[in-house]
Amino acid sequence: MVPVLFTRLLKQYKHIDQSITRWMAKYGIFLLRISIGLIFVWFGALKLFPGASPAEQLAGTTIEILTFGIVTAGIGLPVLAVWECMIGVGMFVRRYMRFTILMLYVQMIGTFSPIVLLPHVVFEGFPLVLTTEGQYIIKNVVVIAAALVIGATVRGGKLQADPGS
Repeated sequence: MVPVLFTRLLKQYKHIDQSITRWMAKYGIFLLRISIGLIFVWFGALKLFPGASPAEQLAGTTIEILTFGIVTAGIGLPVLAVWECMIGVGMFVRRYMRFTILMLYVQMIGTFSPIVLLPHVVFEGFPLVLTTEGQYIIKNVVVIAAALVIGATVRGGKLQADPGS
């Protein structure tokens, strides 16, 4: 009796697991694009309102350093804000996805540059203890990986729940 019940439960589990896996394969990339788009639109839009973004000071200082003071934070932050919003909208609409991902990677160069340019702002104790700003930067490793996965589907690549099918 117990082995029969166990076998039946295992069969139900496999059926449910396969259904969930098919759902994830079908909607995962879409949800990844929307969530990355939301992050970029939200964080970009905050930079349009002085004092609203927790990254405002760091982004402004970084822009000034990267441009050797030619572009001030007052000019660079709105440009960065629009750039980030364009990335987000690009993720939402799915047109020109390769260009959108290129924009994302260019933005990430600037995002990660404080690690080299402003290590005292990024690290409390080098190399492992990050400040809040450092954590804000490092979490973007996930965004970069997400863009890789999204990019792999641009030319028709797909996730398959069962690669044998």
